Amino acid sequence: MIMKKLAIVTLAAGLSASTAFAGGYTAPVVEAEPVVVKESSSSNPGILIPALLLVGVAIAASN
Repeated sequence: MIMKKLAIVTLAAGLSASTAFAGGYTAPVVEAEPVVVKESSSSNPGILIPALLLVGVAIAASN
């Protein structure tokens, strides 16, 4: 009788423990965000038109 109860308790403990670990551990996947590097230009296009106007005024004034 005692062996039968011990077998039932052991079986119940074994079955409940196996369902607790069903699936196992899966490490989380962390995706890195892409890094966008904004490169600065060595020349400023906003200064091109005033520079050309200055050159044009200087040529017109020299004539």
